[in-house]
Formats: sequence, C-alpha cells, structure tokens
Amino acid sequence: MGAIHLSKFSSQANPEILNTLRQIADIEGKKFHAVLDEAFRDFLNKKGVSTPDRQVMASFAQSLHEFEDLYKELAK
Repeated sequence: MGAIHLSKFSSQANPEILNTLRQIADIEGKKFHAVLDEAFRDFLNKKGVSTPDRQVMASFAQSLHEFEDLYKELAK
C-alpha cells in the first residue's frame, strides 16, 4: 500500500472529546490521527460526501497493475 500523506492543522476541540478519542486509539492500538481521520470520514459520510477508502483504492490500483492486459482486452 502507498504512503499516507498527512497535513498538519491547528484547531480547538472539547477536551473531553479529545480524551475519549485518545482512549479509543489506545484501546484499538491505533494512532490518534487514524481515529481522528475515521471520525472525519464518518462525519463526511453523514453529510453525504463520500470519500474513497484508502485500502479499497490501493487494491484497485494493484488490480489495474496486475490485470492491465486483461482489462485492455475486455475493453475492446
């Protein structure tokens, strides 16, 4: 899977919410930014904005590479 590019940003949030997100990250063995990213994606999905899953897109890219000739033949 390709490297994940992250952007730093600064904002303010309710300390209780941040602490809960940190606890979830610890419990699930994830990094805080991964839990925060998941929360952002859930919010966007709730608002009707779809975002492609990184794992799905990586699998798609691998499939394109692996079966390029087959896809070209099927397109004919």
